[in-house]
Amino acid sequence: MKIVLIEDEPQAADRLNRLVASLRPGTHVVAQFDTVKQAVGWLRSNPMPDLLLLDIQLADGLSFEIFDQVKISAPVIFTTAYNEYALKAFKVNSIDYLLKPIDEAELKGAFEKLELLRGQTPDSQKMMESISYAMQMLTRRYKERFVVKVGEHLRSVEVGDILFFFSQDKATFAQTRDNRKHLLDFTLDQLEGLLNPNRFFRINRKYIVSAEALHDMVSHVNSRLRLVLKGSDDNEIIVARERVQEFKDWLDR
Repeated sequence: MKIVLIEDEPQAADRLNRLVASLRPGTHVVAQFDTVKQAVGWLRSNPMPDLLLLDIQLADGLSFEIFDQVKISAPVIFTTAYNEYALKAFKVNSIDYLLKPIDEAELKGAFEKLELLRGQTPDSQKMMESISYAMQMLTRRYKERFVVKVGEHLRSVEVGDILFFFSQDKATFAQTRDNRKHLLDFTLDQLEGLLNPNRFFRINRKYIVSAEALHDMVSHVNSRLRLVLKGSDDNEIIVARERVQEFKDWLDR
């Protein structure tokens, strides 16, 4: 197997080289680069390798830019420190991803997946659609502040000062660290698309919470969780059963 490794962190590149040599002794890293420009130049003038190992964030930009300049027909494994949420789009037949620091068992699993796909033609259109979606997720800007009305005045509230959002009597409120609640001109559904998912999680139809808002978590009936939130006197804040495992995974990052 011939591999091209594109990674701008020397230590990460060395570790990948060692892991590849250990897991696949017959594998040959035919080229190694740390920039988009170098990778594009080589790929344009050389046969396509059997596999690309790509870091997402390179010295001169995102490795996604390579796909805009070169038609990639080889399987791809992305290596990245980015949050898993933004990378769910990569789980397609011709793409996999590994979170840094690279775990040997996960790399082994990616190689085993590659072996299963041998002989299949990568779905280039599906790959590009996945990359396009992932790039949008990675480069999008989330809301940083809200303008709220306080009496006759307008005030800017930083998202970092908000512990949780909740709906009440068909209205939406933001609860801040200073134990105030502010009326917002957004629904919870709208807020889901505006808030950074690393910081906030929607636990049910009524609440979107930050990890900082959690005062206590209690096992509840039917495998659910009851949350006690700072600044809230609501004793029935329940994580929906179908969201419990995802909520735990979100907390345990």
